[in-house]
Amino acid sequence: MAGTARTHWPWISLLLSAALVCNPVGFDFLHSAFFAGEQLARNIAQPIVLTVLAAMALVIGLEWLVRSSIARSRARGVTR
Repeated sequence: MAGTARTHWPWISLLLSAALVCNPVGFDFLHSAFFAGEQLARNIAQPIVLTVLAAMALVIGLEWLVRSSIARSRARGVTR
């Protein structure tokens, strides 16, 4: 694979997270969790949104870890 640039940046997870958040349903959940006028709506939506954000952060961290370990093994000269 000569000529391709490998990066540690977890771009797949970041694009998936952005697609999950930047749609009408995602915006509605964010609005309900933090900007809703009713306390009940905030109490229901906040744990859901915070759990999804924590899961997205975990997936992004896992992808970064895998990409870093692959880059380190290729730098040492380990083949597939």
